[in-house]
Amino acid sequence: MPNQPPEAPGPRFTAQLTGLDYALPGTLARRFMRCGKTSCRCKADPPTLHGPYLHWTRTVAGKTVTRSLTPDQARRYQAWFDNARRLRDLLGELEARSLRAFEDAEG
Repeated sequence: MPNQPPEAPGPRFTAQLTGLDYALPGTLARRFMRCGKTSCRCKADPPTLHGPYLHWTRTVAGKTVTRSLTPDQARRYQAWFDNARRLRDLLGELEARSLRAFEDAEG
């Protein structure tokens, strides 16, 4: 007869999820870039790149989708990106605990 699984992590995980509202998947990155003009400052030595440009990158239906955001948009939605990261961290922790509990219960 298999062992009983350990008690679920329940309240601690529930408490950490309680304050979250929206969560935007993907990554918000600040990028500096070169342009196509041959005599531009971005081609100098050392180069002075253009930017920062804010890009939100995520995967939709197996394809990478990138959208440019304004600094104001990035400020407004930063908490949503943070929430998504926290959810991924919590899910990873819950999965790892579940695997350990399974191994402990089933050997």
